Amino acid sequence: MSNDNKPNKLKISPWFIYGGLLLAFLAYNYFAASTSWNETKPTSLSTFYKFLDESQVKKVTYNKTTADVYLKPEALKLKEHEKVQKDMFGNPNKGPQYTVVIGDNNELFKKKLDEATKAGRLSEYSAEQDSALGEWLITLVPLLIIVALWIFMMRRMSGGGAAGGGGQIFNIGKSKAKLFDEKNDIKVTFKDVAGLEGAKEEIQEIVEFLRTPEKYTSIGGKIPKGALLVGPPGTGKTLLAKAVAGEAKVPFFSLSGSDFVEMFVGVGASRVRDLFKQAKEKSPAIIFIDEIDAVGRARGKNNFSGSNDERENTLNQLLTEMDGFGTNTNVIVLAATNRADVLDKALMRAGRFDRQIYVDLPDIRERREIFEVHLKPIKKSEHLDTEFLAKQTPGFSGADIANVCNEAALIAARNNKTAVDKQDFLDAVDRIVGGLEKKNKIISTEEKRAIAVHEAGHATVSWMLEHAAPLVKVTIVPRGQSLGAAWYLPEERLIVRPEQMLDEMCATMGGRAAERVIFDKISTGALSDLEKVTKQARAMVTIYGLNEKVGNVTYYDSSGQSEYNFGKPYSEDTAQIIDKEISTLIESQYQRAITLLIENKDKLLKLADILIEKEVIFKDDLETIFGSRPFEKSGHEVITEA
Repeated sequence: MSNDNKPNKLKISPWFIYGGLLLAFLAYNYFAASTSWNETKPTSLSTFYKFLDESQVKKVTYNKTTADVYLKPEALKLKEHEKVQKDMFGNPNKGPQYTVVIGDNNELFKKKLDEATKAGRLSEYSAEQDSALGEWLITLVPLLIIVALWIFMMRRMSGGGAAGGGGQIFNIGKSKAKLFDEKNDIKVTFKDVAGLEGAKEEIQEIVEFLRTPEKYTSIGGKIPKGALLVGPPGTGKTLLAKAVAGEAKVPFFSLSGSDFVEMFVGVGASRVRDLFKQAKEKSPAIIFIDEIDAVGRARGKNNFSGSNDERENTLNQLLTEMDGFGTNTNVIVLAATNRADVLDKALMRAGRFDRQIYVDLPDIRERREIFEVHLKPIKKSEHLDTEFLAKQTPGFSGADIANVCNEAALIAARNNKTAVDKQDFLDAVDRIVGGLEKKNKIISTEEKRAIAVHEAGHATVSWMLEHAAPLVKVTIVPRGQSLGAAWYLPEERLIVRPEQMLDEMCATMGGRAAERVIFDKISTGALSDLEKVTKQARAMVTIYGLNEKVGNVTYYDSSGQSEYNFGKPYSEDTAQIIDKEISTLIESQYQRAITLLIENKDKLLKLADILIEKEVIFKDDLETIFGSRPFEKSGHEVITEA
């Protein structure tokens, strides 16, 4: 019979040991204080002589200082001995019932006992020999228990031979990394990671390094020590690490950067030492540190107090460990962050993180692949087109697409459908981007018309401009914090030219311009439009160098090193020029939008009336009113603009 399934050994918590030692100490002190289970009461020497003279004493045992008194059964029944008649359990007290302090009257005490014995008032008495060993035990046992408890605690605190950094009290200095190996059920593989072809190729090569290191070292190559995954949130950095854990077939240690952070001094550095020691013992191995910016932030930037920074100590230990292994230990460090600009330069240098792998937002082809992965467990309509879904989700990360699929399934179930169809996905995108639809929001007729005119202004201007994204849908149904939204079909661009940015700014200002043209007054409803257009104008002037007066300069620092500067990187005169140019750009596009809307005022009003009636209009309604766009382009994606 196989003995593979052996029962687990009984694990005893150290807290049980601590509690047992404490109880033993208390029990010893309690029982050492009483000579028996009986109720013994101290009495004076004169009272004892009175009991002796009245023939109430049966037996006496004494030593140099004290005597134990045993009463006769008939005397024990007297009322004066009522308090010593029962022992602590309520049974008859077998004695001794009293204790007497003899003091210096030892000879007189013995004489009294002799006289009482001769007179028949005392049955017997005996002298006990004092035990020096007993006195020593009474003194030493509590001390020995305390010393043993102290030694045990110190051994626990000092690690007791535990690996690496397990040398802090209650293992507080041990690494919190989770170990994944061939015994763990890691089901994520590279097949589950859609898109990210370049990043997957780099990661797969790292896995190959660990599987067959001699292939590279035999010709003099060195195994890379680290790879840093950088990219926006939700793009799949952690998913790539999970795929490595499922594919590598080597021990994989996974933890977060915040797992090193602790309130106790030195714990972070201790955990780093323990982590790398465990990895070296199990090499070849991979260490994955998620959100490494929690401990890898640049040193000395925000430590204005001059005090000792525990996070910096942890980072110093991490730097030492990463550059501390030999070239043949076969331990590779993977890390992920979306804040690579704040990481310490020493951490980023070659020899620590040799490779930086940028994980970007997926393009339309990669989004289609991601949809296909997340749609596998969902019961979907036979006619559902993943190409169409990819077009509807521009700028969505992998996590966003997973959320869209889940939200679409929830919407379909809410509507009692047996499969998820195209409309469910469109509703899910609306829900995620725009927020929850608020059909019960109370809007007056005047406000509703103002919102309709505002959104119709966006639609009209964008339809009339060549480089503005053509509109697909407009709605005045409130969603989230927005009272209305316009959805566009922009073309994907790798570079943007000034005329394209100006057309987008003009379309953005179309809503406020429509309010001015129709009502000759403006409202607060254009806040998000003003915020967007101001950012675009400031970027043109200060970042991209697209303004003639400011010139071919940029005040943008991609390294993030100017984050803690106290002043602006330009003079006050330049600041005034920048402010003026930003205002000029915005106002020029605002006036341009007003001019376009005045020329098409009747069409604008017609579009607003249809929008009030239907609440949602589509591209076909605009073509009915305005006709086909003369510069129509084949767009790829849909975004929203409130």
